[in-house]
Amino acid sequence: MGDFSNTLSVSASGLKAQSMRLRHVSENIANVDTPGYHRKVTSFEEVVSQDNGAAEVQLGPVQLDPKELARIYDPGNPMADENGYYDGSNVDLVVEIADAREAQRSYEANLRMFDQTRQMSSALLDLLRR
Repeated sequence: MGDFSNTLSVSASGLKAQSMRLRHVSENIANVDTPGYHRKVTSFEEVVSQDNGAAEVQLGPVQLDPKELARIYDPGNPMADENGYYDGSNVDLVVEIADAREAQRSYEANLRMFDQTRQMSSALLDLLRR
């Protein structure tokens, strides 16, 4: 039964990490038109669970994308400099949508693994009861 609980814990950690990743992607999408906004970039790291010693995944430190901000020409904008430009954001919607789709699919894969493990452990308990 220990292997089943380890698998469930690994799957649950994957679900949590992907949901946090999706949260940061949605924040990036929401701020695509926010002047001066730097895109948040997520990474994952492996941690060993204190409870069962299983290697789990968690969201690593969130970093800001160092890519240059878009320069937008709008002389009427109050944030514009003397040349009429101001800094936009460095969020690319195509990249964010691709990241969101990847996070969603990874979340679904972890969910299927969690469900399969739960079904297998339930079937094992049913066999042991007989």
